Amino acid sequence: MRTRLSAFTLPELMAALAIIGALAIVIVPRIGDHLSAGDIAACHANKAEIEVQAQLWRRNTGSWPNATLSDIGSNLEYFPDGLPTCPVDNTTYTIDTTTGLVVGHEH
Repeated sequence: MRTRLSAFTLPELMAALAIIGALAIVIVPRIGDHLSAGDIAACHANKAEIEVQAQLWRRNTGSWPNATLSDIGSNLEYFPDGLPTCPVDNTTYTIDTTTGLVVGHEH
């Protein structure tokens, strides 16, 4: 008498893979949306921090920083960890030298 080994049949394996695939189709886009929303929020936080530091620079020096932020960005007193870049597209920030506001980065 031959004993039968317990194993999954091909249709059972295909059904399991179909269920896993359907779950992946639903879950993966939601994860990607949350990551991009977090990057956009981080960009807004970076813009706010740069604008605050630019105002402090103007208060201390009497003029706005360079539009490219090269002067304030190299000063560790204002940005000890270095000037941030946009987490959405990895570009640098620039400011309007008449208002001190960050230009661009409308995500």
